[in-house]
Amino acid sequence: MFSSPWVKKGSFVLLAIVVLIVSFLWMDARTSWFTQGGDYAVEVDSIRHVEREIILPVFMHGMVVNNLHVVEDEVKRNQRFTDLLTGYYISPTVLQQLNLLPRSVYDFRKISAHKKYTLFVEHDSLKSIKALVYEPNPIDYVVFHLQDSLLVESCQRKVDTLERSISGRIESTLSHTIESMNLSHELTNKFVDIFAWQVDFQRLQKGDQFKLIYEENLVEEKPVGIGRILGVYFEHSGNGYYAFPYDQGDGPDYFDEHGNSLRKALLKYPIEFTRISSRYSKNRFHPVVKVFRPHLGTDFAAPTGTPIRSVGDGIVEEAQYKTNNGNYVKVRHNNTYTTGYLHMSKIATGIKAGTRVRQGQTIGYVGSTGLATGPHLCYRFWKNGIQVDALKVELPPSQPVKPDYFPAFEQVKEDLIKRLQLIPFPASGNEPEVAMR
Repeated sequence: MFSSPWVKKGSFVLLAIVVLIVSFLWMDARTSWFTQGGDYAVEVDSIRHVEREIILPVFMHGMVVNNLHVVEDEVKRNQRFTDLLTGYYISPTVLQQLNLLPRSVYDFRKISAHKKYTLFVEHDSLKSIKALVYEPNPIDYVVFHLQDSLLVESCQRKVDTLERSISGRIESTLSHTIESMNLSHELTNKFVDIFAWQVDFQRLQKGDQFKLIYEENLVEEKPVGIGRILGVYFEHSGNGYYAFPYDQGDGPDYFDEHGNSLRKALLKYPIEFTRISSRYSKNRFHPVVKVFRPHLGTDFAAPTGTPIRSVGDGIVEEAQYKTNNGNYVKVRHNNTYTTGYLHMSKIATGIKAGTRVRQGQTIGYVGSTGLATGPHLCYRFWKNGIQVDALKVELPPSQPVKPDYFPAFEQVKEDLIKRLQLIPFPASGNEPEVAMR
């Protein structure tokens, strides 16, 4: 019976199973079939105790600055670029390269007072400078690599644009209203430039109100400037004024709801919008010479150093000092119009007779040179060689929207009107409305 083939086969299988079970139970966990061999085999006793401190790299201006001494400062008045390096070591080779650096790579005359710079210095006995970073504005910066050999990099920070909408009501002046909203004076200036020939901003009335859609530029989440104004509605003395930007091939311009250009050939104000301290007059008491005589200009009170801009494209006819005018610049815009800018603290670099200037270009800075009792700009305006009141002169407007572009302009206008209508005016006595998206 046990000699049966089936019985023999069954006995053999049973014996094999018993052997496997016993072998499995006798095996050590370290030599288990499930952990034996391969890349995942781990010897418990072979794990070493390791502690490490991970120091993440710190970046500034695109450079790793770990273990460097960082010095942040502002350029002082009358300091030159080489003055910023005083007390630190730079190799003679790099110094020679700095001295021979062509202006096409970097013009050291652009170094200005009150601008930020940063030094990156090695922790050695010589205080060797690795790099210097100069920041002319919040967006641009220039890196001077000063180790081994000179390398100059012009860089820009990433600029983010945020669209904002605001409304406000005039209680005293436009500047004070916008300032109370904690907004930039740059926005005031752009607003004024758009409506400068339609509205006398020196005679705003309490209760005038406005709505604005504009862009704000940010760097590292901090406001650095105003971008485009995308749409405006302004109520002044019971009249409503719209402004819509549109580009019909010659660059963006601002138009009213009928497609007429709001821009004139010349800007109305030669400096950032400010207080007019004295208007054009045929008989004014002069505060210095103490007599009544014609004052054929408009005085703008402003702090010393305020930039003065050319109101239009033109050629500089004069740029010099005279006893009464002080430092002054005279610009001929065409055969009809000429403008003058008096009592400057200084004339801008590069401005001299024969220089071509562009509208809005800085030509000098407010001062009190010549016959002046305090810092201001005396602005003169000639039409056909005769001095006239700059704030009352009638100038030809720019071209209206061309017929071929009018349907597209109408679409832009209708869209902006709807968006402006959605912005509420502040309730009487309430704070101005500010929204962003």
